[in-house]
Amino acid sequence: MLYEELKIITKKLGFNTIDEFGTYIGVTPADVLKWQETDEVPYTVSLIVHILKGEKKLPFDSNLDNLVEECLPLAKLLDEASSFPHKLEEMFLLQKQLNDSTNGKNWELGINKFDKEINWLRCIHMEVAELIESTPWKHWKNIKAEPDLDNIHIELVDIWHFLMSFLLQETNVPKAVSLVNTHCIYEAMSEIDMKLVVKEAEKLSYIALAIDTGNMPIFSGIERFIDQFFRCCKISGLSFTWLQKLYIGKNCLNQFRQDNGYKEGLYKKIWDGKEDNVVLIEILNSIEDANFKNVYERLQSTYKA
Repeated sequence: MLYEELKIITKKLGFNTIDEFGTYIGVTPADVLKWQETDEVPYTVSLIVHILKGEKKLPFDSNLDNLVEECLPLAKLLDEASSFPHKLEEMFLLQKQLNDSTNGKNWELGINKFDKEINWLRCIHMEVAELIESTPWKHWKNIKAEPDLDNIHIELVDIWHFLMSFLLQETNVPKAVSLVNTHCIYEAMSEIDMKLVVKEAEKLSYIALAIDTGNMPIFSGIERFIDQFFRCCKISGLSFTWLQKLYIGKNCLNQFRQDNGYKEGLYKKIWDGKEDNVVLIEILNSIEDANFKNVYERLQSTYKA
């Protein structure tokens, strides 16, 4: 597009001057002056003009089209990432609330209200073992078994509960959010290598045990822990958005268990032949808005039935 053409078109679009149009699209008067001197308008500006005119046929540039196609997944991910700090804060606050409820105030000191020692790192180590049990890792039994991907994701969410609790024990909610925030921006893999999932999960155990036994400083250990956890999510196909939805559901289930005699041994974990984790996944898949109240009510009605 020529500069003179742009002058005519921008007036038809409602702009008084080219500079006014430039301000609208975010370019400087110096840029506009260059267009006038060369009598040539950049392709991207021409594209903006066509879009503003509402034309269906846009100027064609294969390089730009390829670039746009490559950037769309990243743009979508970055758009979602803008809500991550809020979602992280919500999760950390829910976790603190759950810990206050089940372990009593001042659980951050490492002792619960029943005078029982709390060891989040050991909890993580044990959950990693359960995650690995959901894969066909055994060479002597069920060697052709399929991995239970849903349960692998549930175990990762359980690890996330304990990792958040460990972070809250060592820091506070704002600091924890800032430590985790940048690690949430990743694209979950669609092709999953189960051998890699097992090996990377084992590294979580290694880090947990190294910190717990004093063989790794806590601060550097926390950074490695967070990074390794989200790597495990990525390679197992667990997106941050689904992690957050599962977390809300599992946090709700944990509270529901406590409210129904879990600590006293009265709670029934098998509901009509299904483990409560399986029922939770079915509920989460059936609802779009996975807020605490909504999920809790669905759990309650299903449990009673």
